[in-house]
Amino acid sequence: MIHDGRSRKLPFNPAAALKHLRARDAKLAALIDRAGPFTLKLDASPSPFESLLESILYQQLHGKAAATIHRRLREIYSGDPAPQALIDTPDERLRAAGVSANKIKALRDLAARTLDGTVPTHAAILKMSDADIVERLTEVRGIGSWTVEMLLIFRLGRPDVLPVTDYGVRKGYALTFQRLPKSRPLEAGDLPKPDVVFKRGMRWAPYRSVASWYLWRACDLAKNTAPTGRSARKEDETEIRLGMD
Repeated sequence: MIHDGRSRKLPFNPAAALKHLRARDAKLAALIDRAGPFTLKLDASPSPFESLLESILYQQLHGKAAATIHRRLREIYSGDPAPQALIDTPDERLRAAGVSANKIKALRDLAARTLDGTVPTHAAILKMSDADIVERLTEVRGIGSWTVEMLLIFRLGRPDVLPVTDYGVRKGYALTFQRLPKSRPLEAGDLPKPDVVFKRGMRWAPYRSVASWYLWRACDLAKNTAPTGRSARKEDETEIRLGMD
C-alpha cells in the first residue's frame, strides 16, 4: 500500500505488554532481551478495502512482482481504486496490469462486499471485536483467517492475536522453546503443531500479538539479521501467503 510515511499510535501500552510477557514466560523474556525493543509501526489508517486489495494482489507472488502489479493497478486509477471503479473496469485492462483471472474475481468480490457493507469502513472496523472482523472479512473470496490476522496485527494494532498457522510464528516458536539438533538446518518436521503454539500462547494473553512479533524476530536472529519491524514481515508475508488462504 502506498502511504505518506506516517504511522498511527498503537492502541495499547507496549511497556505494559512487555512487563506482562516477561512475568508470564521466562523463555520468551530471554527472547525479548535478545531481540531488543518492540518497534511495530502501524500504517496511517488504510481502509479495510485497500488493505485487503493489497493482500489479494500479493498472494502467491514474491514481493517485487506483486509490488509491480500493485503499481500498475494504481496507475489505472491514479491512486488506489474505489470499489465501484474497480467493478466497472474491464477484465482486459486488469489482466494487462498483470492481475490473474482468479485475483480479478477476488478483487471484484471484495469491491462488491465493500459496497454492500460486508467489508466495514475503517471507522466501523475499529469498533468491532477481533472475532467479528475475522468472520466478516473471511466472507470475501480469497481471504482466509491468516490474512485477516495480519490485518489485525499490522494495520489495526490489535494486541491479542496469535496466528498459530503462520510459518514464521511456528519457526520462531521452535527456535525459542524447543531443543533442536545443531547438526542440521531446521526442517518442516521440527515445527510445532498449531495447537501446541496455541496452548503455550494462552499464558501470553492479552498480548499475544506482541509475543508473535518476537517469535518473528527469533527468525531474524537465526538468520543473523537485525530486527527490522514491519518491513521484515512484508517479505515474510509474500512467502507465507503461498497456500495459506
